[in-house]
Amino acid sequence: MRRGIAATALVASVALAATACGGSDGGSGKSDGPVTITWWDTSNATNEAPTYQALVKDFEKANPTIKVKYVNVPFDQAQNKFDTAAGSKGAPDVLRSEVGWTPAFAKKGYFLPLDGTAALADQSKFQPSLIKQAQYDGKTYGVPLVTDTLALVYNKALFKKAGITEAPKTWDELKSVAAKIKDKTGIDGYWGSTQAYYAQTFLYGEGTDTVDAAAKKITVNSAAAKKAYGTWLSTFSGKGLHKADTTADAYAHIQDAFVNGKVAAIIQGPWEITNFYKGSAFSDKSNLGIATVPAGSTGKAGAPTGGHNLSVYAGSDKAHQEAALKFVGFMTSAKSQETIALKNSTLPTRDDAYSAQVKADPGIAGYQSVLPAAQPRPALPEYSSLWGPLDTELPKIAGGKESLDKGLSNAELAIAKLVPDFSK
Repeated sequence: MRRGIAATALVASVALAATACGGSDGGSGKSDGPVTITWWDTSNATNEAPTYQALVKDFEKANPTIKVKYVNVPFDQAQNKFDTAAGSKGAPDVLRSEVGWTPAFAKKGYFLPLDGTAALADQSKFQPSLIKQAQYDGKTYGVPLVTDTLALVYNKALFKKAGITEAPKTWDELKSVAAKIKDKTGIDGYWGSTQAYYAQTFLYGEGTDTVDAAAKKITVNSAAAKKAYGTWLSTFSGKGLHKADTTADAYAHIQDAFVNGKVAAIIQGPWEITNFYKGSAFSDKSNLGIATVPAGSTGKAGAPTGGHNLSVYAGSDKAHQEAALKFVGFMTSAKSQETIALKNSTLPTRDDAYSAQVKADPGIAGYQSVLPAAQPRPALPEYSSLWGPLDTELPKIAGGKESLDKGLSNAELAIAKLVPDFSK
């Protein structure tokens, strides 16, 4: 998730009026000249987009009969823009789609099933959980391009100064570690987030979620969820635990404090790897520690899986779809993913892209090691929207303006409106 949660693409306004289906062949698959497909890339325009633009040129050189119109669309606008464009038959041929968008767009018929196509020719090379996350109703609607999850990231030097030799494995251990770091260094040991996406790790640690999609039941106010959010709330008070930041700039405050050595540990995703290294605390990259998020009372740790797939628009004609499928296959190949990882410090989705050179980046290697704890999202079209009510309630709870019971009850009522056929 940068990926919809933590950061937005920084770009100027883009012209989105051009459609992707401009072929004059009426869907026959024949063309008098090169086929031009449109790709909406939702990556960060400053830090990531140049790598993708260079790969587009490489693709065009290797495939002279296909041209790619590259459009960088602000991530925080892309979902609604694509929804509108697809509904009016003017969507791009290829979309860099956040994994949470896949079920909703597939349900609407906007994405082309990719099973058995050139785009998924290397399906066995991808991590199975990521393929599963790209599926809806038994079909695959996206090819994983980059993945991410949350991890406990920490300052090894501060841990060492406090006499701590390994990362905490449970939330109770984390609280103890935070207190020791405060005693030995005067610096807070941990600063948590009030965002629902980050609190998801506490739910997984209690073996629950906001909803039970299979049972069609809302579980955000269940006993297990209350225990999970109770643990989450407890990480904002105590020795070495930074109080909750409920301001609009909380994300930046937490990130800046960590990269500059003013807090010893936070929960964060790999989309910040390059920014970690820009901070004074991690000018020596080896000082960055990365560990699986702490476990809950179940003894198991879990973190949400984010990332992006490349999906093909179902409304394009045959010629454009075939070109788009070829393009997706190229962009998600081991070679392309290796290039993306080396340039952008993002995580590949296929094991054969983790070359020795890629794994030489301690950030990438560290996050790869925690991927086994990543939990795929259920194939529920409304799932990603369920964090919205919690993003409203959790800051109130953490800020002491609302009780835990009241906040979860409010979230339950709001979620019920999003999934009206689910029971409580």
